[in-house]
Amino acid sequence: MAEETRLQRLQTRLTEYQTAEDKILCGAQEYSTGSLRLRRADLPKVAEMIVYLEKEIAAEEAKASGRARNCVKRVVPLDY
Repeated sequence: MAEETRLQRLQTRLTEYQTAEDKILCGAQEYSTGSLRLRRADLPKVAEMIVYLEKEIAAEEAKASGRARNCVKRVVPLDY
């Protein structure tokens, strides 16, 4: 089995957070059965994590394509 890359893990987590956000928005944030009460994460925290994951994915994609912000290039000064 091939090992999952960081980018793939980030994309999977983003999908999971977007699904959670959809469920919260559809009213499935809190429910109870008998004495058991379940509450999902708060919408602002889920939205914050979605923004974070989108930024991380963009950074990973930039790094993979060679457009990374902190990309180091080798420079050899020549003296003629």
